[in-house]
This record gives sequence, structure tokens and C-alpha cells, in this order.
Amino acid sequence: MVQRFDVTGSDGVRLAAWEFREPTSPGAPAEGSRLGSGPGSGPGVLLLHGLMGRAFHWAGTARWLAERRRVVALDQRGHGQSERLANGPGLPTAFAREAFVADAEAVVEQLGLAPVTLIGHSMGALTAWQLAARRPDLVEALVICDMRASALGAASQREWEEWFRRWPLPFPTQDAARRWFGEDDPRVERPDPGRGAFFAEVMHQAQDGWRPLFSRRQMLTARETWVHDAHWEELAQVRCPTLVVRGLDGELGRAEAQEMVRVLPAGQYAEIPDAGHYLHYDQPDAWRAALEPFLDTLKATHP
Repeated sequence: MVQRFDVTGSDGVRLAAWEFREPTSPGAPAEGSRLGSGPGSGPGVLLLHGLMGRAFHWAGTARWLAERRRVVALDQRGHGQSERLANGPGLPTAFAREAFVADAEAVVEQLGLAPVTLIGHSMGALTAWQLAARRPDLVEALVICDMRASALGAASQREWEEWFRRWPLPFPTQDAARRWFGEDDPRVERPDPGRGAFFAEVMHQAQDGWRPLFSRRQMLTARETWVHDAHWEELAQVRCPTLVVRGLDGELGRAEAQEMVRVLPAGQYAEIPDAGHYLHYDQPDAWRAALEPFLDTLKATHP
């Protein structure tokens, strides 16, 4: 069962947050229902997707987490069903790191999730550890999924600009989008079903075919605000227990991941074989097996 909450984020942006509950939970609403607020049960978890993602990318993870926790996934600004922001001169401010972090902070406070466990993928992981560094009073634990602390640089941003130009939009069908991102995209070295599934879920049917839910220009703007900077200093400020997870073939290298663990005052490391950047899609069982022991160590704080 899934319940939608509308949350007011930084600068008044309306955000769609989704609470996942077990079907047997008393009073659990049907999927798609909308309420203004409401308490959940169990320790809070906030799931933060990566750039171009959406809250429902976490559906598989949320189902097993919801067995013992209150689980909320956020459509971050410019993504999913959160408010669409207009293109214009204000974009750099609207998509600044501070705005994403303030949005996550607002969700935790408005939905009463603290002390929360933050689980973030890629850009969402960066948002998570920046919030943990800024507001340690709100955050109990943190999971960083395949996100680098090092600067990616201007060349990386130019590569993304060129990649966006190559998208053969519109796709005739959603399956065509799945095949292109999973097999035909020049950035794919070998078939990657998890990647195909990830992108198929962020396509919607427009009048002329299937197009992304997000603005590619806005995604580049959001990325511009963090790819040129390293984030080691903020990482070192995270005091809560933190699990750094990487896919063996992901974007976060082993040496950097282990250095991140060393920098973190309470860091732990996990690696998932046969998984790329979208490891929770590639290997959902191994992903769960990596997270559960870490999350079980938090039980003592919730008698």
C-alpha cells in the first residue's frame, strides 16, 4: 500500500512524498490516495533517488523495509510527481545543493520521521550525507549507494550534455526506451537490464511518444551544482553509523569507497558483485542482504 503526502519544500516547492506500508497495516490506504499528514509506525526511513530518478524506483526496497519500519520515498524537486519548476534564469538557485538538502530536511520534519535512517542512491546519497552533516539531530543512520565524494569535473559535465543530445526522443513505446537504455545506448558496454528498467520507469506517454518525466536541461543544471566540487569535508562531518555500498561495476571505485569509509567516523563497507550503478535494480536480493545486517544493528535504539 502506498500513501501520498504533499510536502512544502525549500522556497515553497510542492514535493510528492510516498509512504509505503504493508497491506495488512490497520487503516492502510489504497495506492494513489492522498492525505495531508499522518503518523506511521516504527523507526523512520527516507529513501532518496538519484538524478533523473523517482520515488517509485525504491518500491522493491520499500516493501521489505516496511515490514518493520516507517518508509517514505521522496520525488525530489524536478522529478517524478513533484512540482514542475519553470526554466529560466533562476534555475541555478532552484536546483542548488542547498535546495535539495532543505527539501529532504523538510520531509523529515513535516512527516515526523526523525531520528531517520537516510538511504540514498547516487545524487540522493550526496543529499543524504549533506543533511546528516548539517542536521545530526535528525539523522540516526545513513546508507550511501554508489556515490563518489571526489569531484567529477568539467569533462564529465560535457559528456553528459553530449549524451543527452543523443537520446532518440520520442521513443515509440516504453519497451523501446527500455531497450535503448539497456542495450543500444553508446554508453552501455554490455546489456544492462537494470539500467533499462530504471529509465523505462521515468518515461511517460506524451502525444508524440514516450518522453522523460524530467527536463534534461534541469538535470544538467542540478548536476552542475555538485560535479565540480569534492565533498570529503562534509562526509567527515557525518557522525552517525554509515554504510557505503558499491556495485562491483558501478561508478564508485573500490579504493575511493574504502577511503570514504576511512574518513567516516562510523563507516562500514559493502560491495555487491555483478552489479553496476543501479545495483538495487541489478541485484535486489544481494542489495537487501547487504543492508539488513547494518540496519539490524540499529534495533537496539528502538526497543
